[in-house]
Amino acid sequence: MTRSVQAAQGVPFPSPSGKGMAPGPNLAPGSDPAALPGDVLIADEGNNRLVVVNPAGTIVWQFPQPGDLAPGQTFLSPDDAFFTATGHDILATEETDQVVSLISIPKHRILWRYGTPGVSGSAPNELSNPDDAMQLPNGDVLVADIKNCSLLLVAPGAHTPLERIGEQDTSCFHQPPLRFGSPNGAFPLTDGNYLVTEINGDWVDEMTLSGRILWSTHPPGVTYPSDTNEVSDGRYLTVDYSTPGQIVEFDKTGRLLWRYGPSSGPGMLNHPSLCEPIPTNGDILCNDDRNDRVIVVDPRTGRIVWQYGHIGVVGTAPGYLNEPDGVDLAPPYSMLVRHAATMGVPSGHCASGLPPGACTVFP
Repeated sequence: MTRSVQAAQGVPFPSPSGKGMAPGPNLAPGSDPAALPGDVLIADEGNNRLVVVNPAGTIVWQFPQPGDLAPGQTFLSPDDAFFTATGHDILATEETDQVVSLISIPKHRILWRYGTPGVSGSAPNELSNPDDAMQLPNGDVLVADIKNCSLLLVAPGAHTPLERIGEQDTSCFHQPPLRFGSPNGAFPLTDGNYLVTEINGDWVDEMTLSGRILWSTHPPGVTYPSDTNEVSDGRYLTVDYSTPGQIVEFDKTGRLLWRYGPSSGPGMLNHPSLCEPIPTNGDILCNDDRNDRVIVVDPRTGRIVWQYGHIGVVGTAPGYLNEPDGVDLAPPYSMLVRHAATMGVPSGHCASGLPPGACTVFP
């Protein structure tokens, strides 16, 4: 998609790719803007904000800014954030504040929330450490509800769940679909199913939204798997939320395909929680949480080729982060825009008015 087409569709961040851009002063030395096809959304958890950074390292959007929040409203500890399939909104999980928020990019305001701020629970409009909320093409929101050991499906604007996949329980162990071992992500696959990561026991499962499990495996050599997602058909990417951390690519049998995990030096990861492939060049975009940086790794060379943030130095000034916990590429390369045509929704749940191919129903 060219910049002119993207702009014509009203996408808020029609920035060009980093090719030909000079690195700005906010990037780490040696960073190459050409590693990115466009802007990057960062959930800057420790700073209670979302920022969008362009390939040269300039902040082009931030939430909240003064006046963005209604009286009495808070926005605390955004854990993960993803552009919706329209590209006009962002869905953010505030894990430790127990809410999921839908944020309008152009209006700079929260449109809807599920969960009661500061209240951990399993009743309607309650969550317990929610992680990685995904908006389906029909508008429903799929939430990995970690400490309730289950996945939650919520209709847009609702405060009572449509469905819970897995028994809500506080005893989280691997027994899908009856319960999940602390699920911290349910990411879309190109076959219409979802990839669920279970922290307890180091499990990854392919699952339909009806709760049918197709396969389960252990990401190889991983202690604390996080936010597993698809690289291509049959290839999956997870991170090890540990120190030193790892990026691990594997197949559904648990066979190791590639690993990045330096044990020392500036390349060492410290509790990374999400990496996703960059579709234009095969590089990998990651948030390296406790190193206070977002990076791009070239898997061919095993080198960091782009970095925003300073290792172990927190701050709010341009070029600084505080334990970033989520990333997403801007549309058209964002997670949900890339998967919109094949994302599964429950039978009968496709919204009217969607263009052909924009909503796939799976049993």
